[in-house]
Amino acid sequence: MVTVTLFIAGYEPETVHYRVTSDKIGGSVRIVFVSDLHNCIYGGRDQSGLLGDIEREEPDIVIFGGDVIDEWGYTTNALTAMRKAAEKYPCFYTPGNHEYERKDTEEFFRDVEKTGVRMLMGEYEEVDIRGNSVRIYGAVDAVYGGQLKKCFGTLDGSYYNILIAHKPEHIDSYLASGSTRFDLILSGHSHAGQWRIPKLLDQGLYAPGQGIFPERTCGMYSYGDTVHIISRGLAKPLRMIFIPRIFNRPELSVIELMPEKIR
Repeated sequence: MVTVTLFIAGYEPETVHYRVTSDKIGGSVRIVFVSDLHNCIYGGRDQSGLLGDIEREEPDIVIFGGDVIDEWGYTTNALTAMRKAAEKYPCFYTPGNHEYERKDTEEFFRDVEKTGVRMLMGEYEEVDIRGNSVRIYGAVDAVYGGQLKKCFGTLDGSYYNILIAHKPEHIDSYLASGSTRFDLILSGHSHAGQWRIPKLLDQGLYAPGQGIFPERTCGMYSYGDTVHIISRGLAKPLRMIFIPRIFNRPELSVIELMPEKIR
């Protein structure tokens, strides 16, 4: 009975795999995407559960999406996960709305920098992954601080371009870059609509920025050559005590980039 209750509430995390093909990719690239952690604990305060799940996937890089912490409260659990991940993998991070709603935002960002995780807010980091030329960009959303505009200003179609953008409801703006678009967009924020009913309410009941019966809160979507992946995120029911997850397990996202010819 306890197991059933935890499943319905969405307590047990699930690793979800996505496969994305592109003619810009010459060999496999594996990304673990950690979204909406909200300072939750997985496997004790050493975050051994979360780190173990990441290690099993053997990623080339780890990307932390926004809302790794809450707008209030302490930040230790998120920083522990980021520091330990950065000890083993190249890690990148773009914040979300919760980070900017805090009074100690700048202090937290300084703490993140000490972990070895690369913060991206209107900038990009260029990385070579197994011979694949990849640029990773970051913008909180379509409007905050002109970050998205700065990303567009350096977008180069000769690279495989990834955008970390927390709010999925701004997808039209993320796509509006003229002839050159991002190849992959990673978002969270919506928590899969919180209350889900399989096959009836797959996108959930409510999502911030989308309202009641939202259209895009989780899963993978294609817009021409651009793929948009929205994670359900890792916030637990104990964190979301006033709006618990129902039929909505926390998600660790794993994205496998593959050459176009392998389908």
